[in-house]
Amino acid sequence: MSKKKTLLERLADGPVIGDGGFVFALEKRGYIKAGPWTPEVNIEYPEAVKQLHREFLRAGSDVMQALTFYASDDKLENRGNVAQAKYTGKAINQAACDIAAEVAREGGALVAGGISQTPTYLSGKGKAAVQEEFRKQVKVFADNKVDFLICEYFEHVEEIIWAIEVCRESGLTVAATMCIGPEGDLHGVSAAECAVQMAKAGASVVGINCHFDPQTVLEAIKLMKEGLEKEGLKVYLMAQPLAFHTPDANKQGFIDLPEFPFALEPRICTRWDIHKYAREAYNLGVRYIGGCCGFEPYHVRAIAEELAVERGKLPAASEKHDPWGEGLKMHTKPWVRARSRRDFWANINPASGRPFSASLSKPDGWGVTAGDRDLIQKKDKTSEEELKTLFSRQFC
Repeated sequence: MSKKKTLLERLADGPVIGDGGFVFALEKRGYIKAGPWTPEVNIEYPEAVKQLHREFLRAGSDVMQALTFYASDDKLENRGNVAQAKYTGKAINQAACDIAAEVAREGGALVAGGISQTPTYLSGKGKAAVQEEFRKQVKVFADNKVDFLICEYFEHVEEIIWAIEVCRESGLTVAATMCIGPEGDLHGVSAAECAVQMAKAGASVVGINCHFDPQTVLEAIKLMKEGLEKEGLKVYLMAQPLAFHTPDANKQGFIDLPEFPFALEPRICTRWDIHKYAREAYNLGVRYIGGCCGFEPYHVRAIAEELAVERGKLPAASEKHDPWGEGLKMHTKPWVRARSRRDFWANINPASGRPFSASLSKPDGWGVTAGDRDLIQKKDKTSEEELKTLFSRQFC
């Protein structure tokens, strides 16, 4: 059996396709709770996680990213969460690695372990405390011999630099993505400077995930690319945006939209939107192309089909999906058969079906970020008095 190529070897050969949005997908399926968004599902319902991994693999994903988003010990015991006491972060991270590795073996995919921003950082507890949270997760990943590590979903470049430093201690390849847009991080550091700092800290792949739609993410990555080129830094670029349209989002992205998280469905990207995203990302020079919240397996299949020539193959899921709607040639209705062509779907302008629906929303703009009193985290549940104060602020 030939040796499995590393992430960097695969990126040198051509585009690598990531996976999609596990926490949103599993919340909709009834396995993850919105609010904490923590992944105890790895222990409680491992088959649900395994099935979703398998669907992404079939759709064309080259990476099985262990479901370890928000699996730091401090997040698992934040604001009344009992996952840390009931299972422990170590056990949850281990279960996630086991599941991802099992599915990866079915299709020769890579396994990645991931760490994300922490309540410890938001509470201002300092570098040593934050890095200790990261170190506990990274030890599990290293013990499981994952193929590489991903630092993802960071709003502040300071914290992701601390994360990269810990990941580099393992000797594994590090990819790093922030959840920022063209305006940069929440402390005012530009997108270009964020990329430069991540690269200088030792990340071999840098970019953006979550918070914004494909178009906005690529706008920000263009700024990152310019900053990296200006500094003479050579790293691979990575994009894993939302599968929701967010042209009205402000600096903090979709979490400020009033539809977050339970009414985002009218904003969902079509598979044809994702074809466009994949092509534009590739043309920009992005070589790790995937998705985050809202991305389902059919979205990942769209990436794989758009880049089939560059990759030299189609995904297994294309067995049941002819290119650009050609399967509609078999439909019984003639007007549906007439839609079996690329120019129809490439130019479709979908309606929402909601006669009185607004095209844009007014995002919240509280301006709260790391260092603010309101972001200090705690183990106790949010009290009724705290909620009353928040409710009153919402409508001021």
